[in-house]
Formats: sequence, C-alpha cells, structure tokens
Amino acid sequence: MSTRQIAVLVGSLRKESFSRKVAHNLIELAPKSLELAIVEIGDLPLYNQDLETETPPQAWQAFRDRVRPAQGLLFVTPEYNRSVPGGLKNALDVGSRPYGKSVWGGKPGAIVSCSPGHIGGFGANHHLRQPMTFLNVPLLQQEAYLGSVDKLIQADGKLVPATAEFLGKFMQSFAAWVDKIAGG
Repeated sequence: MSTRQIAVLVGSLRKESFSRKVAHNLIELAPKSLELAIVEIGDLPLYNQDLETETPPQAWQAFRDRVRPAQGLLFVTPEYNRSVPGGLKNALDVGSRPYGKSVWGGKPGAIVSCSPGHIGGFGANHHLRQPMTFLNVPLLQQEAYLGSVDKLIQADGKLVPATAEFLGKFMQSFAAWVDKIAGG
C-alpha cells in the first residue's frame, strides 16, 4: 500500500493555538499509510476575483500548488462566533478558484473541531460541512469535537491519553475513508 499525502488545514492562525497543537498530535497519531503536512493559510490575501488574472497573487498560487497533489484533506478548526474562522473560509475560496480549477474536488476529507467551551466547536464543524458539499469533498461522517480542549492538552503539547486514544481511532477511520474514496 502506498502512502497517501494529506493536506492539513488549521483554522486558527495563532502559532500556539489549540487547533495547531491538536493538528500536530494528529500528524503523530496518523497510521503509516498517511503522510500529513500542514498547509499554511495565514498569508493568503483575501479572495478578490479582480486579482484572478494570468498572474494571481503568489501566495494563492503557492497554496493551490500545495493542496492540488494531496490525496486527502484534514481540517482542524476552532469555532469563532459559532462558525469557522474567516481565514479558513478564505482558504476554501482561494482553493476553489478560478472556476473549474478547484483544488478540492473529489478528495476525501475529515473535520476535527475544538474549543475551550463544552460543545467542542460543533457550530464550526457543521458550518464547514456546508461548503464541503458544494466543493465536492466527501467527508468522513464520523464527527470529532474536542470540548474543553484547554484541559486535553498537557504542558508538553501532547494530548491526555484518553483523547489521544480517541483521536488515534479517528485517524484509523480517516485512513480507511481515504483508501475507500481515493481508491485503495
């Protein structure tokens, strides 16, 4: 079995965010059949169709070039005002254009949302599912919400054992999903 390349998009732009820490743990927990790499979204100019010329912004092109070869997508996001952060939504828009050249289509995906609040980013998780339908990203139906995430990450950045076990099983399910959708 070959290793599948997975683009990881972290919704929070903060360097020490809970989402980024969770993403790094997911990279470590992933089965050997997946190779995960974070694709940064923080330097993407806001999508503006006027800039979609023969020479779009370099950051857009670099982002598209990083996501395009990926065989799967993993989104790790906090919840901002019961939705996804603006930077993540902008990344979706940048990757979906120009029309007919989306980098998202047909790639299996999964979402992990987290929040210091008790409902674990439920609103963000479900809002992110809406554009995934339009972008033709078949999502793993297993949902992962990490409520009280500030209590699930230890001082060394590692997850508490029960959460690591839960996310390890989630990553096994995601690997099977990627194989099923991407052709295993």
